[in-house]
Amino acid sequence: MSESHDKLTAWLRTQLPNHDVRIEGLDRVEFGHSAEMMVLTIVTGGERRDVVLRLRPRPPALLEPYDLRAQFGILRALDDTSVRAPRALWLEESGDVLGRPFFVMERVAGEVYEMAAPQDATPERIRRMCLSMADQLAAIHTVDLSATGLDSLTEEATHLDRELDHWSGEMHRVQRGSLPALERLLEELRATKPQPCPTVTLVHGDAKPGNFAFVGDEVSAVFDWEMTTVGDPLTDIGWMELLWMQPVGITSHPSAPTIDDFLARYEEVSGISTRNREWYRALNNRYCSWTVCSSSVTPCRARPERYCASNDFSSARRVSTGSELHRKYATSRTPGPRPATAQS
Repeated sequence: MSESHDKLTAWLRTQLPNHDVRIEGLDRVEFGHSAEMMVLTIVTGGERRDVVLRLRPRPPALLEPYDLRAQFGILRALDDTSVRAPRALWLEESGDVLGRPFFVMERVAGEVYEMAAPQDATPERIRRMCLSMADQLAAIHTVDLSATGLDSLTEEATHLDRELDHWSGEMHRVQRGSLPALERLLEELRATKPQPCPTVTLVHGDAKPGNFAFVGDEVSAVFDWEMTTVGDPLTDIGWMELLWMQPVGITSHPSAPTIDDFLARYEEVSGISTRNREWYRALNNRYCSWTVCSSSVTPCRARPERYCASNDFSSARRVSTGSELHRKYATSRTPGPRPATAQS
């Protein structure tokens, strides 16, 4: 680690040429398949800045091709919007410094309640937290694509076709045997595909409660931008709705609003009407099932809905307890919040 420490310090001095730079920490934190990060503090004179360094996963990654530059660009573009995302600082694409490309972003304050709601929270606080998620999802879906330059993320094929083709390709890339239930689901999704939402927006791609950090009862940051694209915002709605059904996290609290209440707030703030909800849930059920099949979980030949209804398979990017580092920077899979670590 000392060699990495020295190389990173030297590189940071090229990014901050007029400062005497040193770093403290450089603790590696791994959150599963898609994210690998280091947390550190940059000290320049009397100033201290807590940052997170996001490394490109070792290929083949869970999401290939893995576009680190695109993630960095998206975060940069969101900097002057109402979306609360980590501020991206510097990008290193050569891999010469740490062996793989990476970018650096500011660390964001907040707690993430993926497996349990905050202890002793009042019913009103739980409700405000959930509605704050609706507000931030609406903020994502109302970003001015032209003003931010994010309209460059569009592609010729429609978003729904891209999603179906992408996850079909990923399933076949990682499958370990025949998957008749998923193949039938894919056929049915293609046969019943609705007209997409007429409003084309920025799409987060993994808009689940576990990717929102909170300070008090307000969202302080939205994380995990590696699947972000431009297209149909209702794909994000279907994913959120599917995960709302799970008996874990803040949305499982008895005082949490219903998914219909959440969507009513979303529609009010965004001006986007939700529709064809069953189809969008099924689309995301397929993604959830694919995640099961790409993990070490064995029952992937069974009915997908049996597993997606009760397990958060998309959240494999969590670590076990047992060390001071894990307690400080990440959550375990036991109930309770984790400090927010910017995940891009």
